[in-house]
Amino acid sequence: MARVERLRVFPIKGLDGIDVETTPVLEGGTLKYDREFALFDADGNVINGKRTERVHELTTDFDPNSGALWVETPCGDTQQFDLHAERTRAERWFSDCFDLTVTLERDTSLGFVDRRELGPSIVSTATLETVASWFDRLTVEGARRRFRANVEVSGVPAFWEDRFVGEGAPAFEIDGVPVDGVTPCGRCVVPQRHPDTGESIPEFRERFVEKRKETFPEWADDDAFDHYYCSMIIARVPQSGCGETIDVGDDVRTIRSESARA
Repeated sequence: MARVERLRVFPIKGLDGIDVETTPVLEGGTLKYDREFALFDADGNVINGKRTERVHELTTDFDPNSGALWVETPCGDTQQFDLHAERTRAERWFSDCFDLTVTLERDTSLGFVDRRELGPSIVSTATLETVASWFDRLTVEGARRRFRANVEVSGVPAFWEDRFVGEGAPAFEIDGVPVDGVTPCGRCVVPQRHPDTGESIPEFRERFVEKRKETFPEWADDDAFDHYYCSMIIARVPQSGCGETIDVGDDVRTIRSESARA
């Protein structure tokens, strides 16, 4: 049976995610704590893995209840910041780390997600297992950390999520919370890099595209995909589901798209 296997949010955009057992859906359709904070340079550009490999050198953890952020550098130096009370000190530290003038902004209403009109990202456990099998020494947890999905669904085949995008696609619900698939997630340079070191897998994109094309599922709408360098989907939670809660272990059930938008 399809169920929510894992929920992962990324409190600071571009840095490590944290697993949660439960998460409310915000009124904007995103998950609470996901990309709630983001680092910006003096020109207002976000600092993330697309921009610099240096983010991979930082190991972070975050306590949503207290607002405590722990950051460990490659040399073993560990810093702790209270992001609710001492954001300025954190900004100074990250400025020194990235050799830039950095501000740490917060958005509790929607978060700094890339597609602010959309919601959580969805992937199946089987998709991560399959992708990991394409590359030597890539583990499932390594794939999980590289692709950075919010909601992971088990009990379904690889690329199950692809069925929910395209013309006439169905929707699904998570324990009664409706979810519409919107678009495949085209990937950037980040998945090819080791999440801790930034080291790239040679010809990662070429190998991924080759295997993705070979294994493209018959239930997917090819016209919904601009290319094969895609993994997971970006979804939207209709207004009727905003304010509800998603939990690990929740059943996932396919429904008609019209039902989800009601």
